[in-house]
Amino acid sequence: MTHSGINFFLFLLLHQLTVENNPRTGNLGALIKVFLSRTKELKISAECQNHLFIWQAHNALFLISCLLKVFISQMPEEEMQLHFTYEEKSPVTYQADSEDLIEELLCCLIKLIIDIPLLDITYGISLEAVSTLVVFLSCQLFHKEILRQSISHKYLMHGRCLPYTSRLVKTLLYNFIRQEKRPPPGTHIFEQQSDGGGLLYGLASGVATGLWTVFTLGGVGSKPAPHQEQSSPLASQSLLLLLVLANLTDAPDTPNPYRQAIMSFKNTQDNTAFPSSNPHAFQINFNSLYTALCEQQKSDQATLLLYMLLHQNSNVRTYMLARTDMENLVVPILEILYHVEERNSHHVYMALIILLILTEDDGFNRSIHEVILKNITWYSERVLTEISLGSLLILVVIRTIQYNMTRTRDKYLHTNCLAALANMSAQFRSLHQYAAQRIISLFSLLSKKHNKVLEQATQSLRGSLSSDDVPLPDYAQDLNVIEEVIRMMLEIINSCLTNSLHHNPNLVYALLYKRDLFEQFRTHPSFQDIMQNIDLVITFFSSRLQQAGAELSVERVLEIIKQGAVALPKDRLRKFPELKFKYVEEEQPEEFFIPYVWSLVYNSAVALYWNPQDIQLFTMDSG
Repeated sequence: MTHSGINFFLFLLLHQLTVENNPRTGNLGALIKVFLSRTKELKISAECQNHLFIWQAHNALFLISCLLKVFISQMPEEEMQLHFTYEEKSPVTYQADSEDLIEELLCCLIKLIIDIPLLDITYGISLEAVSTLVVFLSCQLFHKEILRQSISHKYLMHGRCLPYTSRLVKTLLYNFIRQEKRPPPGTHIFEQQSDGGGLLYGLASGVATGLWTVFTLGGVGSKPAPHQEQSSPLASQSLLLLLVLANLTDAPDTPNPYRQAIMSFKNTQDNTAFPSSNPHAFQINFNSLYTALCEQQKSDQATLLLYMLLHQNSNVRTYMLARTDMENLVVPILEILYHVEERNSHHVYMALIILLILTEDDGFNRSIHEVILKNITWYSERVLTEISLGSLLILVVIRTIQYNMTRTRDKYLHTNCLAALANMSAQFRSLHQYAAQRIISLFSLLSKKHNKVLEQATQSLRGSLSSDDVPLPDYAQDLNVIEEVIRMMLEIINSCLTNSLHHNPNLVYALLYKRDLFEQFRTHPSFQDIMQNIDLVITFFSSRLQQAGAELSVERVLEIIKQGAVALPKDRLRKFPELKFKYVEEEQPEEFFIPYVWSLVYNSAVALYWNPQDIQLFTMDSG
């Protein structure tokens, strides 16, 4: 039989098993039972290198997955259950143990993922098992509201599947860590026997070839995936399943066990006892996990995993903050923010919140100024031959703020950017001259925007006096937002001056160079208090520069600033509360994260395609 003939036969077989025919034929249940019986021998088959047996089981699972995808997208769950309940003896009889068949299939898939050794000949069926679990959970795609209960929720959080929670999460994490490459085409398919073989044997070869072609093409109808995802579809698909499981909503009587597992796992080198309150805790190699996270940050899903681990797992957060090579993690995050135009807003948010979480730690804020980076080639505005990680972080966050001011105008983005800078401000050390200039340039931009809005408000007010019919634009709200941001910038500058002025001559230099910018805010009621310290510093150093004479070189000015920093009477600087901001998730975070995760599955899953017209959870441009 030719390859096209095999595919046509496969199409006819799938058609026979479709929604219309299955209640009459009962083939889905029969196919699942055949698959379940075969999986009992899969581990032995892998050890014995029994290619044929594995690929027959693989193809049966592929058919099951295709059918499930159709059923889930086209009918309510209650109706779908009937396709598992059909009893062949009578067209109107349904089995009492039908729910057990669903549970047995789910348990079988989980055991297949965690127990079958990952070899060239088992790679395909391991990937298919992960994909089928994703399909099982995909009913969320076809509902606008967040699902609090579903068939998959019930079985995955209770009963026979529950004891496998920690092992499943651990296996999916290790699949992501290992980034195992797919086998070369042809290594997993037998040459056809000389007598042509049986029909099932020929079908197995045809399906396998077709599947690997789909992997090569990146999936029909989905966006092209980044190169590292294409080279390791099992790692990519495992990560997507992990994110879906971690973001399942809690059951009424049971917190999500997969989230509990992610929140509590420990390093393999940690010998402390597990808390008895969490039966889903496990250990994993943190060094391998850290390396994989550093290498994979170009994908949304890897950044989302990093966010979840930093936010929810205190063991991971403590370990990462203690690393002496944090630049390997932070620089890829900064690249995401730097290329904000090319990233979707969710990816940018996650990167920014990761920085905010990291800057909550004073040790991190100190250490990043001690790490010196050379030749940051992706930063194109200026050649940076040598700069500290801290200064680079400041540059990228300020650039993000400026981009947001001119393009998206998202207050949430502003707030988080400024919060990260505020957390760092007391620990600013040896700021690069360009970073110091950008801080003052951002203040200059805000100042001009403030004056422009103020002028527009004044003109509108004058115009409204002569016409009662013209509605007055809400300039007061715009002015209030800008003044909040200006206040925050002044607090950041003040925090640096009061805590580490002697470590930052370049910031004092930039402040003096643009001293006229601050004149209008000295007597402004919203800024008067915070301006006292800045005004004192400007006045003090301006006086010392005047005494030194005119025509001073940059080097001489910096020398005078360094000498003056020692002589400045610190007791005259007014003390303000320490600037500290902590990231807290919004109420009902699932309203954000579940659509986000499923948009990643829709756009990135390997060899899984859903009709965009059927999707209800998000709009096609929301990813």
